[in-house]
Amino acid sequence: MIRRIAAPLSLLAAALATSPAAFAQEKVLNLYSARHYSTDEALYSNFTKATGIKINRVDADDAGILARLKSEGSASPADVVLLVDAARLWRAEVDGLFQPVKSKVLDERIPATLRSKDEGQGPQWFGFSTRARVVVYNKTAVKKDDVDTYEELGDPKNKGKVCTRSGSHPYNVSLFGAMMEHLGPQKTEQWLKGVVDNMARAPKGGDTDQIKAVASGECGIAITNTYYLARLMRSSSPDDRAVIEKVGVVFPNQQSWGTHVNIAGGAVARNAPNREAAVKFLEYLASNDAQNYFANGNNEWPVVKGLRLSNPALEAMGDFKTETIPVSVVGMNQVKVQQMLDRVGYK
Repeated sequence: MIRRIAAPLSLLAAALATSPAAFAQEKVLNLYSARHYSTDEALYSNFTKATGIKINRVDADDAGILARLKSEGSASPADVVLLVDAARLWRAEVDGLFQPVKSKVLDERIPATLRSKDEGQGPQWFGFSTRARVVVYNKTAVKKDDVDTYEELGDPKNKGKVCTRSGSHPYNVSLFGAMMEHLGPQKTEQWLKGVVDNMARAPKGGDTDQIKAVASGECGIAITNTYYLARLMRSSSPDDRAVIEKVGVVFPNQQSWGTHVNIAGGAVARNAPNREAAVKFLEYLASNDAQNYFANGNNEWPVVKGLRLSNPALEAMGDFKTETIPVSVVGMNQVKVQQMLDRVGYK
């Protein structure tokens, strides 16, 4: 991973150091992105067509990008940082890697619960798309009513049925951080112990692996982000279609606080050399065109209200009630959650 991103970054740094005149003539945006979705290529090219601003992009995972920003310090060429988890965005804010942004466009289009707290100078990061963390179950082995809340994942009635990816993965840490807000620390730790006790096997793989394990009968129940499920639903592969035929999906806690949603979001880097272009890019991500790319290209829900979707998988899942706690609060709970995971042996 380090080798993968070091070369582009060194080229960026060299260009910035040796060719200031060239950069003065050419409008550029240096983007560090943890989004690894091929459909985003059109998103970026359309921004360049609309603004004339060329995007120099560095791709890595969330952890790699944050480590790079820290090592580069004030010499970093990064203008915009895109991450795919609220807890990571919050951590980067705490570590001083972002700067506040005042934007009427972003204030009007991004819900307050999907951005960082404004301390008076503007929020430091914004969510641009959401993905729900849902329960999938084997339709021949599990009753839907036995898995329609997150709490039931830790209920003894589901012993030997649960599969998940690593408990420490950001998608799970964010879900568990939300549960801590709803249940309180003590009950959340008891619940996590119950989830561990109910596992059909040790945590491994990604979300798609969990869905396939449920379809194969290795597990009865799993949790996944909705866009992984939507990919299988939209696939033309007979194997993928067979998986979908065998699993059901539940949006948990519809009769209480609602289903947990996480975000993919962005921020202006602390030492952005092209700040004006950076803010313009974030505002572009809140535009109708960009929001439709998130929904139709990568099966994520847009954050801007009132948009009409043309994604058959998302439409098939239907409307659902979402929790309303701010995602910034979820991020703040991650340290306590990790300590709980260690105590209950959730690897």
